[in-house]
Amino acid sequence: MAGVSEDRKVPASDGGHQPWPARLLRAALAAAGGLIAGFSALGVAELVSAAIRPEASPVTAVGGAVIDRTPPALKDFAVRHFGTNDKLVLQLGILALLAVFAMAVGVVALRYRKAGSSVVLVFGVVGALAAAERPDGGPLDAVPSVVGAVLACGVLYLLAGRLTAGAAPFRFQALRLPAPRTSLAAGGPRETDGPGETDGVAGTGGVAGSFDRRGFVIAATAAVAASAGAGVLGRQLNASGAAEAAASRADIVLPRAMSPARPVPAGAELRIPGLSSFHTSNKDFYRVDTALVVPRVDAGSWRLRIHGKGVAKPLTVSYHDLLRRELIERDITLTCVSNQVGGPYVGNARWIGVRLADLLREAGVRPPAEGGPADQLVARSVDGMTIGSPVDTVMDGRDALLVVGMNGEPLPFEHGFPVRMLVPGLYGYVSACKWLEDLELTTFAEYDPYWVKRTWSKQAPIKTESRIDTPRPFASPKAGTVPVAGVAWAQHRGITRVEVRVDGGRWSEAKLAAEDTRDTWRQWMWPWEATSGSHTLEVRATDRDGYTQTDKRVGTVPNGATGWHSVVVAVT
Repeated sequence: MAGVSEDRKVPASDGGHQPWPARLLRAALAAAGGLIAGFSALGVAELVSAAIRPEASPVTAVGGAVIDRTPPALKDFAVRHFGTNDKLVLQLGILALLAVFAMAVGVVALRYRKAGSSVVLVFGVVGALAAAERPDGGPLDAVPSVVGAVLACGVLYLLAGRLTAGAAPFRFQALRLPAPRTSLAAGGPRETDGPGETDGVAGTGGVAGSFDRRGFVIAATAAVAASAGAGVLGRQLNASGAAEAAASRADIVLPRAMSPARPVPAGAELRIPGLSSFHTSNKDFYRVDTALVVPRVDAGSWRLRIHGKGVAKPLTVSYHDLLRRELIERDITLTCVSNQVGGPYVGNARWIGVRLADLLREAGVRPPAEGGPADQLVARSVDGMTIGSPVDTVMDGRDALLVVGMNGEPLPFEHGFPVRMLVPGLYGYVSACKWLEDLELTTFAEYDPYWVKRTWSKQAPIKTESRIDTPRPFASPKAGTVPVAGVAWAQHRGITRVEVRVDGGRWSEAKLAAEDTRDTWRQWMWPWEATSGSHTLEVRATDRDGYTQTDKRVGTVPNGATGWHSVVVAVT
């Protein structure tokens, strides 16, 4: 713009006397320009990430970095209040902050065009660092954020130019109108404006004539259209890889287990309305992990490597290698360490897979109890997650599995397809690695996995817990016999007794459903002769080791919550 340095403040009006409506309009359009620039960055970055991997897109990379740095207490808060929607809330929050940042930068660029546009590059730096520093990241993961930010810088510079075009030569003169001239043309004297002036405003643009409105609209529309096209194309390209993985899963027919799960005993399912079913369906099974983008791994290209300390014969196995091995089928209850007392992050499913201990012994691994040098088995996921399990526990004879199937079908992607790990009796964060690709034998002294680095315990056997499923909190059952029912679990120990009490009174023993195995939860029911009024129900369980739940309330950090679950109801 002639006569005006782009690094200096661009005058909005002559002496700051531009009418407020015009100033607000320009500011609003400037904020919109910033938003469009941010949208352009995301769209182009999505397209570029298709050439690298979906996890390299800025929102996913920054979201992953936020999760990595979230304090355990805040992580627990998110899981407790948002449940399985916590990742969606995080992504929406990132987009909201990005939108506010982009609009603010757009307004700055209205006054300081070059400097304001350059600030957009901060977005690229943050995204690039977040992507490159992820556990599964690399230098190439930084490219989408960098390319997107550079493009956004150019878009904002262009749009800001449309809003400052003509600001210096076209000045508002509403407060300093020239004196009228008298015309002697035919028809008698009359007053006229000065040359080129209309309604007291210099130029031809009226109140908002100090910027190129038409040019701004054209440029903004083009940027939005191009960015949307890039984003949609990027999504489609990223989805093509996911489609191949989905096709590989659809082609799988799981062999029949050579060691099938025994039939669920009669009486294990009490069939009381409101009570959790004995088996949890795949769609209802809880999901708690750090993956903002669910990994989509092609079963045909999947490989698992077993190596490390004390491994005499390193192994690499494919998915079909596993299917050709002896498969076993077991009912096992899985629990997340983030489960609050009475929480929903526990489920029971029928799993099919290969005994993990058999593979480890084939690789020459001996547990510490037999003189082996490694006491920790570190499982690595394709998304960089690391989970450490005690070798002695994995190899003590329990049904520790490399799982390929869940409830009669190949693992769903959300639950770890093609292969996940599962060790009965241990919380998921120390045993149940999803999207597994690597097993390394090491020691607890030499290596801290992902969650241990974030203040969680190195070893975490599941604690004995129980939950009231019905009546629900604040329910209003009618006076009379009310079935109080729920589930209790103490994986690999089993439940022997469940007790219920009302309003702090004496404990009454509940009826236990038939036990399937020590590795599954157990349903229970107690008939309550309810009277009118508000009442508090509490439950506690005792396991086969003789341990009875403590009433001491402890949070989930560092190795699982304790306390009695209670509900308040109003009997009518």
